Amino acid sequence: VQLQASGGGKVQTGGSLTLSCAESGRRFNKYARAWFRQAPGKEREFVAADIWSGSSIYYADSVKGRFTISSDAAKNTVNLQMSSLKPEDTAVYYCAAAQRGDYSSAYSYEYWGQGTLVTVSS
Repeated sequence: VQLQASGGGKVQTGGSLTLSCAESGRRFNKYARAWFRQAPGKEREFVAADIWSGSSIYYADSVKGRFTISSDAAKNTVNLQMSSLKPEDTAVYYCAAAQRGDYSSAYSYEYWGQGTLVTVSS
């Protein structure tokens, strides 16, 4: 299974970006598809998760109301729409997929994309 993240870039405070994660390879039990992020000097943190292709959606409190995760089963992609971006959203964003476990824990995720950098300037 390969995950390919794209869509990162530089944006000013208040701006928007949409990240995309393309999945390929063998079929797997798509329990959770998620986005995590890691800022310089900080641990990787949970951002959003899509459980069973939209059955349940979860967000970190820090992004609730600003970010939207969605999956497209036909295209095998998971997107993260980000709006009202803040400088503290600056990080490398990773998409990930898990077959089971705690959706908010990075340890549950077996498959990871390579990361895409989002920089929000003030």
